[in-house]
Amino acid sequence: MTLRTRLCDLLGIEHPIVQSGMGGVAGPDLVAEVSRAGGLGIVAALHLTADQVRDAIRRVRAATDRPFGVNQFMPDSLRPPTDPASIPERTVAEVQGTLNGFRERLGLPTTTARPAAVPDLVDAAFEVILEERVPVWSIGLGNPSAEQVKRAHARGIKVMAMVTTVEDARTVERAGVDVIVAQGAEAGGHRSTWVKRRTADEACVGTVALVPQVVDAVGVPVVAAGGIADGRGLVAALALGAAGVLLGTRFVATREATAPEFQKKALLESEAEATVVTDAITGLWARYLRNTYTTEYDASGAPVFPALVQSRAAQDIFAHAAKQADRAWFPMPTGQSVGLIRDLPGAADVVAKIVGEAHEVLERLARLAD
Repeated sequence: MTLRTRLCDLLGIEHPIVQSGMGGVAGPDLVAEVSRAGGLGIVAALHLTADQVRDAIRRVRAATDRPFGVNQFMPDSLRPPTDPASIPERTVAEVQGTLNGFRERLGLPTTTARPAAVPDLVDAAFEVILEERVPVWSIGLGNPSAEQVKRAHARGIKVMAMVTTVEDARTVERAGVDVIVAQGAEAGGHRSTWVKRRTADEACVGTVALVPQVVDAVGVPVVAAGGIADGRGLVAALALGAAGVLLGTRFVATREATAPEFQKKALLESEAEATVVTDAITGLWARYLRNTYTTEYDASGAPVFPALVQSRAAQDIFAHAAKQADRAWFPMPTGQSVGLIRDLPGAADVVAKIVGEAHEVLERLARLAD
């Protein structure tokens, strides 16, 4: 039996395992380790300038000659980013008032000022991806245009886009993408919608239901994401028609991930029900470990600032929490697969273990079929 799929042949990888391009986690060391092990590592370009993206790409290339990708975060609300001057005074007062309550408890200075503008980094980073001819351009949030896809293909770059609905899958296929990631509701981090939905429940279909519907709707390879952390999940995804899996939370809990150690420890101690979908961190819906910040902000009834403006406003709180190793106030993107994770191995060990487990599952199923 083999686990080689259309995804492997298309991307030139050995195993149908993709590491999510998670902001603050997926640096060059993690990416290179996953790619060296036969999976597809993906650099997180969120918050990186063009020069930083180029540096990360070259650091990966210095460590491995295997295929890898770069992920961009490009919802409609970041193209261009919101001008803080356009935010109503009442919203500024309510958000900062809620954050000031937290600041006072943490001994931080309070403020009533408008938050700083989010840098417009998407287009410049995309140009670097093209110039460097990265093997895979990955879009975590956003609808790539047909022109962008065409430009990527002209440089020999494969394009991978994440969606949460069948309709969005059809849209990105029409744009010409090579691979579609179907993100189930169980996934950690941001919901991959281009426009923020009205509630956390919209566009929130479970992986088992979403993946086969997307597979039936499109003709390109589909990668399953959400709630997958081991070989059983890989085999289940293949049974649903996926050509591979994308894992985020499992790779956060690895030695090479750049997440702080207290965050990794929190993952090892948490169960699936410890997560919550909230917009209180970044202004967009995303799944995090539930903590004091998410619980009390959501309970406050305060509005949130637009995409990433919210996280910039609360950055002093998050930075203080990081310095104090205080998980109660630190944002920790986490999927519902967290209850399956109880160790902190190297990323290459994760890839090898998942492949080994998948073979064992397939062999057991083959015996049942005899």
